[in-house]
Amino acid sequence: MASTEYHKINTVYKRDPDTHYKTLMEGYYSRPEFELLRNVDWLFTEKVDGTNIRVEYHGSASALTIRGRTSKSTIPVPLETAIWHVFDDQCGSVLSRLFEDKSVVFYGEGYGAGIQRNGHYYRATPSFVLFDVLVDGVFLNRSMVEDVAEKLHLSIVPIIGQGTLIEMVALAQNGIWSSWGDFEAEGIVARPKIELRTRDNKRIICKIKTKDFSQSAQEDQALKTKGSDHENATFIE
Repeated sequence: MASTEYHKINTVYKRDPDTHYKTLMEGYYSRPEFELLRNVDWLFTEKVDGTNIRVEYHGSASALTIRGRTSKSTIPVPLETAIWHVFDDQCGSVLSRLFEDKSVVFYGEGYGAGIQRNGHYYRATPSFVLFDVLVDGVFLNRSMVEDVAEKLHLSIVPIIGQGTLIEMVALAQNGIWSSWGDFEAEGIVARPKIELRTRDNKRIICKIKTKDFSQSAQEDQALKTKGSDHENATFIE
């Protein structure tokens, strides 16, 4: 059976080895596809600060499996209990009507109080928010994921904008307020409006984190740039 672990999402730019990968090399894209598509419109959703969760459906609502990001990941008991409640109470027989005997994976973020340092900003109790759905090995597009979320009464990560990758980076640089409240969002996940894949069959999807433009990150970059300026300077005696 093929692995259902969620794929890696690359940061839009490469990380700078000269700052121990703490800062980004702005303008140097981490994938050639990002550079090629940098001026087309991408869809931006808020990146949630939580823990990756997959809920697998095996053709019966009574045969759900909850897993973390990997087979070795452990899920906090309060979070796992909350996710069971979400799918048991809200989905019920709708799952069977929607998907019948198909193989489905619901990808989301376990978030809320007790999940990551800032979890309490999102909500007072742990829960699950959906961001992707895989059906028989095919990822659904955003409108289809929204339809599934509505029918199953699941929360879904919000769309916070659209635009080019340069515009996405500018949003992160300026700081993004979370859709959940009066605090800074962790970042943005961006994907083309039409699902695309690379030549080696990887999804074209990227992210940017607001912390990459925090004061400490900017200071690291400034020190690195200052050192570079001295190395390249021409001195007149």
